[in-house]
Amino acid sequence: MLPIKLPMEQKRVLIESLLDYANEELSLEIGSIAAEGLMDHMLSQLAPHLYNRGVEDTIQLLEQRMAQVEDDLHALKRPLR
Repeated sequence: MLPIKLPMEQKRVLIESLLDYANEELSLEIGSIAAEGLMDHMLSQLAPHLYNRGVEDTIQLLEQRMAQVEDDLHALKRPLR
């Protein structure tokens, strides 16, 4: 899987969030370089799972929609004499 490239602003917001979490919840003072490394590692580990979940959700949605299309098509049938 290709590495995730986040826009700089999004990356900055996520790093700030990690810094806050480490400080408030874990009582750890880490720097922004460490937070960025942690974020990159977490993304590389989580991304395939999140991507696959998104694919599965899309498959389910498409299956539901195709079933509806099939029902709609059957409703268009004309009665035979």
